[in-house]
Amino acid sequence: MAKIIVGLGNPLPEYDATYHNVGMLALKHMANELKNGGEPLVFKPHKKLFEYALAGGTALVLPLTFMNESGTAVKEAMKKFGAAVKDLVVIHDESDLPVGTYKMSSERGAAGHKGAQSIMDALRSKEFLRVRIGIRDKNEKKRKKASEFVLKKITPKDMKTLRTVFFNLTSLVRE
Repeated sequence: MAKIIVGLGNPLPEYDATYHNVGMLALKHMANELKNGGEPLVFKPHKKLFEYALAGGTALVLPLTFMNESGTAVKEAMKKFGAAVKDLVVIHDESDLPVGTYKMSSERGAAGHKGAQSIMDALRSKEFLRVRIGIRDKNEKKRKKASEFVLKKITPKDMKTLRTVFFNLTSLVRE
C-alpha cells in the first residue's frame, strides 16, 4: 500500500455536518471525486473500527471510533494495510486557522487536538503528515474557545468555502 489517508471526525449522524468533522467530510469529498474504473469508490467496514475505500495504491480511511479514540482505528488500519508511519496522512479540523485555509505539517505536537494526540500516542510517533483544515470564523469579534463552535453545524457559506479546500486536497490521493 502506497499511502493511507485518514479523515478524522465523530461517527454518529448528529456530528455529520459539524466543524469537528471536516476531516471526514474532506475524505468523503475525495472519494466522490475519485473513480475506480469509472465507478464511485465504495467504503467497506473493518472490525467495527473503520471503513475504507481503495483508490489505486491509496487507502481512504474513516474511523468509526470517536475523535478522541482515533488512534485505535488508525493503528489497526496501519496494520491491515502494512503501512509505515511515513505513509500516513491525517486530515482534521484546526480551530486556530480560519475557514478556507489549511496547513500541512509533520513531526509536531498535537496542539490540543485530541484526535491527533490519540494517533500520536497509539503509533508512538509524530512522523506522519497532518493536513489541518481551518474552521475558525475569520470575522469573529471576540476569540471563542474551540469548544464553543467545533460541534456546531457548518454554515452554508462556510461549507461552500470548505468544498473548495476539499477539492484542492484531492490531489493528495493523486500524488
